[in-house]
Amino acid sequence: MNSNKRLLGAHESVSGGLHTAFERIIKVGGTALQIFTRNQRQWEAAPVSAEEADAFARAWEQWGGYPVASHASYLLNIASPDEAARRRSAGALAEELERCRALSIPWVVLHPGSRTGAGLEESLERAARTLDLALEKGGDGPMILLENTAGQGTGLGADLEELAGIIARSKHPCRLGLCLDTCHAFAAGYDVATRQGLDAALALLDPERLKLVHVNDSKGGLGSRLDRHEHIGEGAIGLEGFRVVMNHPALIGLPMVLETHKEKELLEDVKNLKALQKLIGKSPV
Repeated sequence: MNSNKRLLGAHESVSGGLHTAFERIIKVGGTALQIFTRNQRQWEAAPVSAEEADAFARAWEQWGGYPVASHASYLLNIASPDEAARRRSAGALAEELERCRALSIPWVVLHPGSRTGAGLEESLERAARTLDLALEKGGDGPMILLENTAGQGTGLGADLEELAGIIARSKHPCRLGLCLDTCHAFAAGYDVATRQGLDAALALLDPERLKLVHVNDSKGGLGSRLDRHEHIGEGAIGLEGFRVVMNHPALIGLPMVLETHKEKELLEDVKNLKALQKLIGKSPV
């Protein structure tokens, strides 16, 4: 890929129908998209109808067929010590996989869950077993991308090696990939604002599994463990940090999406995307 032609976009609302996300990403000039296929704060979710899938496919094609990912519900905890909670999470994740298969979305981004007092090894094992159950119930199709976390509470995934640990324990590793969030990595103590720090973080991630990048600045400082996204250049990573991110050879070909706050007019997305575009091809490294 030409290093100046990038897959760069944002998470957009599907208010008014799943297909309307494409209207929004076109409005901001994006060439990568992330959505919620259903309300991320509710357990109950309807399957995708044939009409929805058809409208989605037409809008996707009109946009240009650029990459699309789904983000799974925040309610899921695949590592919970409570068996009922894990089974409920597995069922909801399987339904998400089914919806994405109906929509031809290839990736489902997922937070790796919380230990909630349990030991690390058993939590990694529980997470892997829950993923296996969801993948087996959900059928063939989308890949689950485990996202690194900021390190709040007892959440898994702030240590990037824990993501590899979950994948290694799964019966279906070919269905598991990775999503790197810059804010989460920085808050967890990986200095992705420098070439050395970003190199160190990426060395812990299998490059063949890394499929997507969340480009978010960080309200908190390095190692703060604060999961609070900030607009590009207005947080602790800063413009110079994103200059490193945008021009790192290992990331140039990957879709990148913003998850920063925006109002209905989407002016914030436009501003953030322009800020990132200006950094491309101007690496200090």
